[in-house]
Amino acid sequence: MPRLLNQITKFFCSMRLTVVCLCLGLLLVFFGTLAQVDLGLYKAQNEYFRSFFIYWGPKGASWHIPVFPGGYLVGAVLLTNLVSAHIQRFRFEKKKIGILMIHFGLIMMLLGQLLTDLLASESSMRIKIGETKNYSESDRQVELAVVDVTEPDKDQVVAIPESVLQKDKEVRYPELPFVVQIKKFYPNSTISAKEEPGFTKAGATVGPGAQYYVREEAKVTAMDRRDLPSALVELITPSGSLGSMLVGLVLEPQTINLGKRTLQVAIRAKRFYKPFSLHLDNFNHGKYKGTEIAMDFSSMVHLRRPDTGEDRVVRIYMNNPLRYAGETFYQASFEPDDSGTVLQVVHNPSWLTPYLSCALVGFGMVVQFGMHLIGFIRKRVTIPAKGAKAKPVLTELQKKAI
Repeated sequence: MPRLLNQITKFFCSMRLTVVCLCLGLLLVFFGTLAQVDLGLYKAQNEYFRSFFIYWGPKGASWHIPVFPGGYLVGAVLLTNLVSAHIQRFRFEKKKIGILMIHFGLIMMLLGQLLTDLLASESSMRIKIGETKNYSESDRQVELAVVDVTEPDKDQVVAIPESVLQKDKEVRYPELPFVVQIKKFYPNSTISAKEEPGFTKAGATVGPGAQYYVREEAKVTAMDRRDLPSALVELITPSGSLGSMLVGLVLEPQTINLGKRTLQVAIRAKRFYKPFSLHLDNFNHGKYKGTEIAMDFSSMVHLRRPDTGEDRVVRIYMNNPLRYAGETFYQASFEPDDSGTVLQVVHNPSWLTPYLSCALVGFGMVVQFGMHLIGFIRKRVTIPAKGAKAKPVLTELQKKAI
């Protein structure tokens, strides 16, 4: 057992493992970049960099086999290698403090990237002039929302994530007066009011979906397009079924009257609610004279937060985002008719780690180089002037002998 443990430790501390991981990382970046042409940015990131293995299988086959390590695996092994080598070999010395700072900065960089992948999220907030919003919406993810609109001044929302729609057949929530049975979920689809080649009857028994036809589509990979999910769901109460309805991202919410309660069911973009609201007072879109090229576009928003009483006006424009409540609001785009703005909302709890790690690596290099430079200057031999008698330079052994 000690011998096996020694071999494992030797393997993870090996410099060869470091070189192999760096080479695998280079290949991963190269092939992952090429894959973006066919898969698109988001799918290539998930399959190559946000995975432990890259899988391959024949076209149309239901099975896939791992053929190459993914970004998570390469990063985890490289991090383990770096930490193990430090524990095994490193002995703290004053002259190595710069190297320690460099390695600690690299460890922080790897961990920061992992935290960014796991915790960061991006969404968009589209606001028309004169409109107020307290939520942003995902550009890629959807949810099945059941909204109780009985009370006119507030809504009660139960949101079922897309991951649940893809896996579970029955969804039960204590807040819902019925069970949601997922009969069919389409990650991407086209809905038509008339029968066309490739389309099938949706199968809905209630609502406008009873007249619609559906065709399942391949997931889109282009950056400027998004999937249009839809689903056939049945709502089952203790007293019986309310029928099956077709809900989709391109369809309007469907209303259900259940006793004294009025509910709406719809598939919509995943929402991220905020403890504050933004009201768009004005939007400015400046262009270069005689062209359609954007010179400047900015949003004048009114930020209101009831729990703190905060009420102020903020101008958001290019390269000058609003940073508030752990999120950053960038001026990303605008509505085609200039009637509103599009703000990109980035939530990244570990946003400081890249800056701190780069600063630590840079400072460590300066410290390490500076210590060697000072030592070299102290040991250098002064060349005597022409005609002057050179003083003998004694070695350390000669000094001790004297």
